[in-house]
Amino acid sequence: MSLVLYGHPFSSYTQKALIALYENGTPFEFRALGPDSLHAADWLQRWPLRKFPVLVDGERTVAESSIIIEYLQFAHPGPVRLLPADPADPMAVLDVRFLDRFFDLHVMTPMQRAVDGALTGDAAKRADGLAFAQQKLELAYAWLDARLAGRTWAAGEDFTLADCAAAPSLFYADWTYRIPEAFAVLRAYRARLLARPSFARAVEEARAYRPLFPLGAPDRD
Repeated sequence: MSLVLYGHPFSSYTQKALIALYENGTPFEFRALGPDSLHAADWLQRWPLRKFPVLVDGERTVAESSIIIEYLQFAHPGPVRLLPADPADPMAVLDVRFLDRFFDLHVMTPMQRAVDGALTGDAAKRADGLAFAQQKLELAYAWLDARLAGRTWAAGEDFTLADCAAAPSLFYADWTYRIPEAFAVLRAYRARLLARPSFARAVEEARAYRPLFPLGAPDRD
């Protein structure tokens, strides 16, 4: 049985997993989920917590995007190592995992708070969500701008799990609260992510769903 990924093209965490698959040209079947999806029942049977993406490899079901990417490196490795394995620097993997968590928790989560507030249709909750996101993202942007100085990718010169997390995080966060021009390092990093073929493909595949962005998708990217 080939690999199967359940998710939605516009989902940030689905895109995170897709980037890893595209980086290594890993064969898989994508099963899109949505209101009328024929795959919903099978997905919920495998992962009743109602979250995606979910990867299925034979009899094994793997949930959570970071774990999916780590699993792919163990079970279906390719030419691009998304987690370092240098015996001379065994701590390098911790830097990658930390940055992965940073993007998920301190960039993606505030952005999602603003999105959730907008989805309620309540003007006050929308305003509160945006204010929270702006405050938290400003802090995250400042830290990242300093951290990324002199680096091509999040953890150094190699594209890793951290960049798989960074790409959709910064993509949607910038739509929510645009990265200020003062953070030139971070803005340049986001541009490099958008130019990376694996992420560019994920962005293009999701383009038709942009009207779903409740804060209003900007006419760019």
